[in-house]
Amino acid sequence: MKLLCLSLVAAALFAAPDVQTIRTPNNGIQPRAILDRSGTLHLLYYVGDHLHGDLFYVKSSDVGATWSSPLRVNSEPGTAIAAGTIRGGEMAIGKNGRVHVAWNGSSNAAPSGPLNPESGQRGAPMLYSSLNDSHTGFEPERNLMTRTFGLDGGGVVAADLAGHVYVAWHGKTPGAAKGEAGRQVWIAESDDNGKTFAAERPAWNQPTGACGCCGMAIFADSKGVVRALYRSATENVHRDIYLLTAPRGSLVFEGRRLDTWNINACPMTSMDFAQAGDKVEGAWETGGHVYFEDLTAATAARIAAPEGGQNQKHPRLAIAPNGETLMAWTEGTGWNRGGSLAWQLYDAAGKPLGNKCMQPDVPAWSFGAVVAKPHGGFLVIY
Repeated sequence: MKLLCLSLVAAALFAAPDVQTIRTPNNGIQPRAILDRSGTLHLLYYVGDHLHGDLFYVKSSDVGATWSSPLRVNSEPGTAIAAGTIRGGEMAIGKNGRVHVAWNGSSNAAPSGPLNPESGQRGAPMLYSSLNDSHTGFEPERNLMTRTFGLDGGGVVAADLAGHVYVAWHGKTPGAAKGEAGRQVWIAESDDNGKTFAAERPAWNQPTGACGCCGMAIFADSKGVVRALYRSATENVHRDIYLLTAPRGSLVFEGRRLDTWNINACPMTSMDFAQAGDKVEGAWETGGHVYFEDLTAATAARIAAPEGGQNQKHPRLAIAPNGETLMAWTEGTGWNRGGSLAWQLYDAAGKPLGNKCMQPDVPAWSFGAVVAKPHGGFLVIY
């Protein structure tokens, strides 16, 4: 189905690029979508109260025209959370098509989170589960926090086809500096497709802090390179975007700053990665605007979404085989407030194709998901 989009320049209507929009099944929110190499579309979504909800997984063999019966990911009801829009479920597809899911546990979660010595209370656990070998259900979730506390912003998961699984979050250890300056990114790694995990360890030793209520993104590309995006927090004002990169076969990360933002507040932002061929792109928000960049180019500049949107947040990326990129993001959303989904298509060099398009009625606490369809065009799920 072709969508009619309003030109931001001439206020004229034109036939949009081949972008199909569908609603998340079962009135779910926070969709996470992955199209695997066999053409199967995997979808994770959230249902229920924003503080005590559930994660469900479905798949489709016809790019979202029909879906499988939903499988609940969390073994105990009400043990996931959607508040803040950056604490919900994250999904990755690994070796043998195994589906891996990580999420911030709610206050109902068992096992409970570790003791926070700064507050004297137990915090949220960083939970992980995976689809069982028969693909009929999910394994009981496990808390991967063994030496850290203070989970706040969203944890993330990545996996590769060699059986490595990476779950990351930002938190603290006893003795760390007070406040967000003492936070850092931690990674727990599995080399047996999620059966066991090593204890978490710091991803990088630089004292950048981490924005407590902001999300992260982590991605293992087809060559085994692992990348992570997160927002720093130093002196309560420097909330910059950092990229961490570890080469294949190593979790020794090098970091570099991609963007700067001085704001004395927690902006509750999230990030994303996408790959097609050898190209890997990353997306983030700075100052109420969203951007993406080719992270594999020798020289690259950030590419901005069109101006004019109100409070652009939660960018999501998909790259077509011909190198075209679709970036989607929310506009007008806020704490317990829905808004609209917007998107823009770009050619392989980052030049906009056509005009920005909009889809209203994005629910509170939600965002969009985008995938490149196997035979051309894109699918947007909201």
